[in-house]
Amino acid sequence: MPKIPVMQAVVEVLKSEGIDVVFGCPGAAILPLYKAMEQDGSIEHLIVRHEEGATHMADGWSRTTGNVGVAIGTSGPAGTNMITGLYTAQADSVPILCITGQAAVSKLHQEAFQAVDIVSIAAPVTKWAVQVKEAAQMPWIFREAFRIARSGRPGPVLIDLPIDVQKQEIEWDSTIDEPLPVPKIAPSDARVERALDMLLAAERPLLLAGGGVILGEASAELLELAEFLQIPVQATLMGKGALDEDHPLYAGMTGIQTSQRYGNASFLESDLVLALGARFGDRHTGDLATYRGDRKFIHVDVEPTQIGKVFGPDLGIVADTKVFLQALLEKARARGAREAGAWVERCQELKRTLLRREDFDTVPVKAPRVFKEINEFYGPDTYFVTAIGLYQIWSGQHQKAHKPRHYQVCGQAGPLGWEIPAAIGVKKARPDAEVVGVVGDYSFQFLVEELAVGAQYDVPFVLIMLNNEYLGLIRMAEDHGGYDMKYEVDIHYDTSGSDNVKIMEAYGCSGIRVADPSEIRTSLEWARKEADRTSRPVLVEIMIEREGNTANGTSIAAMKEFEPLP
Repeated sequence: MPKIPVMQAVVEVLKSEGIDVVFGCPGAAILPLYKAMEQDGSIEHLIVRHEEGATHMADGWSRTTGNVGVAIGTSGPAGTNMITGLYTAQADSVPILCITGQAAVSKLHQEAFQAVDIVSIAAPVTKWAVQVKEAAQMPWIFREAFRIARSGRPGPVLIDLPIDVQKQEIEWDSTIDEPLPVPKIAPSDARVERALDMLLAAERPLLLAGGGVILGEASAELLELAEFLQIPVQATLMGKGALDEDHPLYAGMTGIQTSQRYGNASFLESDLVLALGARFGDRHTGDLATYRGDRKFIHVDVEPTQIGKVFGPDLGIVADTKVFLQALLEKARARGAREAGAWVERCQELKRTLLRREDFDTVPVKAPRVFKEINEFYGPDTYFVTAIGLYQIWSGQHQKAHKPRHYQVCGQAGPLGWEIPAAIGVKKARPDAEVVGVVGDYSFQFLVEELAVGAQYDVPFVLIMLNNEYLGLIRMAEDHGGYDMKYEVDIHYDTSGSDNVKIMEAYGCSGIRVADPSEIRTSLEWARKEADRTSRPVLVEIMIEREGNTANGTSIAAMKEFEPLP
């Protein structure tokens, strides 16, 4: 077997795992890997302006492709800068691989320059964090990292590479090598049978699609089951897009923030919920006693320790969502289809009548009007990314999603600044697709430097900014959450705070500011053409009312509505 540089073997492993683009920043302690990538020449590399940006780009690429996104950094602060991205990926079950350089093994105990125990630091926010000290282990550890990232509940991994180990040679033959298998977890037959019994016995059942439906590529099976048994479907925030929101069986989102009025209402009238790959997060459930009520719950999840973590279900099933739905469908077909009954009609009635108003034409712009324009302008094939804040909540309440993996949100960790790098990752995964980031004025500036990546590498996408010149979500919490204050949340200064259009121009990009709702549509049309013309990021900055609030509450049965209802 021939001897080759160990990092050449690593590059060959990356390629065979389906990696054609990586995001990173070179440094002295990771240069052997960069040398191997340069010599190979078949993996595209985008140089980021901050290593956190690299992780979020890998995250967006992974959410879009379903494969493992890769971010690269050198030793010391490069790894610590990646921690937020690792945490974000872990929280949302996104498989990414972070590769860090490290000081020589012999120097690790001597406080060498930029030597930090990144494995220990990363351990709580990864599925696996490992340092390679034997060169012969290198390709095998990379194979195992991909297997771990993809298996069970997907998630991030980190591999730390001491510089001296990177410089060695090993015996390796890539022609007889391949990825490690990732088995799909099948459910217990008896539990599938029990789940079907419970579904058919219920008068007002709901299917609840969590992020696990999208991660498990189970949207087609979800639709088939819903139509065959005529059961309405809801989605969590992470499951948004699992079912086309215009489908007659779609019954909205339940929650105390990102929810629809008709979603909460239909959930409260249900008597059984089959939750598929959902975590029962606190923004979804709110007051747990109200959420549980007298209804029964079936909880299906690929990760055994998720079942019972928030509350004990009436039936727990450990399984891959796709495999479970296939098994349930097979048993359901043996018993026969069901006709749509009074429950389906009731959910459709709630969907028609319990809405929130969006047709505001006042100045300053009210946020729901922005999402009315978004829904009408963009088609079902558009990819959206959004992060955290009032704009994300408005998006969850008003924006429609039609296809899996097309509506992406960092749901649990909620790091500000996620949108720009995530949009770059999405666009690199789908170069021919239209990509749009919905962003707030504060989040925009957290990783604004990654606009340079979009400009340098011709990565066009549109940013739609809702600018209220506030830390809006925290202002609302201070103002209406019992604190009776607006302390250190106002970021307005001069005429309108930071000139975000000029910021775009400083990076070689384009932007426009909108103050009247009648200008939104024409601005979106301009942005689409401008992104095509320049092949660079484009901003549509919409000045919204400064103290607009989203509907919210502590219980799904007691939401506070701030805007007049239709």
